[in-house]
Amino acid sequence: MLEIIKAIIIGIVEGITEWLPISSTGHMILVDEFLKLKVSDTFMEMFLVVIQLGAIMAVVVLYWHRLFPFKFKEKFTVDMSIMTIWFKILVATLPAAIIGLMFEDVIEEMFFNPWVVAAMLILYGIFFILIEKRNKHHQPTTNLLSELSYKTALMIGFFQVLAMIPGTSRSGATIIGAMLIGTSRTVAAEFTFFLAIPVMFGASAIKLLGFGFVFTSLELTILITGMVVAFVTSIIAIKFLMGYIKKHDFKVFGWYRIILGSLVLIYFAYTSL
Repeated sequence: MLEIIKAIIIGIVEGITEWLPISSTGHMILVDEFLKLKVSDTFMEMFLVVIQLGAIMAVVVLYWHRLFPFKFKEKFTVDMSIMTIWFKILVATLPAAIIGLMFEDVIEEMFFNPWVVAAMLILYGIFFILIEKRNKHHQPTTNLLSELSYKTALMIGFFQVLAMIPGTSRSGATIIGAMLIGTSRTVAAEFTFFLAIPVMFGASAIKLLGFGFVFTSLELTILITGMVVAFVTSIIAIKFLMGYIKKHDFKVFGWYRIILGSLVLIYFAYTSL
């Protein structure tokens, strides 16, 4: 029962931090430090990736009407405006897919430690604050998702590559990149949500195939619990974020990242003494 409660807490953390630009990896490192599941290292590595399927299903459910291009009312039709968005998503996915396959193991070996995570939390927190200050004097050139060009989508895809360094935050990197290029906060956030669909499904599939599909009853219960909780929490987090950025900027997330990164530095510096 205790392991299920831990899975619930992890699911809540994943559901919130996957969509808010505050780094799910940074939070998961802290959660794992204080709330270790009694499972194998191999299962835990797979679990922390596959639990994201719950989070991504929240995007699919919330934005189904804008993501599913096929209509079956009186006759079968294809909404080409939605298909165009999918083409742009696939273009934006290419940089991370190519570079990720080539360098994922090297990056994990070199950068997956609390010091890098803390540094990235602080650095991107500063970026958010600086970009929001800059944007006070700049009007976005892209205010609708349909206005997003293939060139802009590809550039956002290259920013997503930066999220391979732990602590950066996938949503944080893509939102910062999109806003630098000239998109509005709403377009930046929505494209980030949609871009996560192929990325997370692909990453989860790779981890599941690598782990195999042989689970103990406890492992399967933990995985399903984490995914369901992440799904429910993600729906709340996404609705909150989209409502929040209509009236506010991202500075509060920048300050949060700086504070969290500083705490991570202090904690691991203290424990390493």
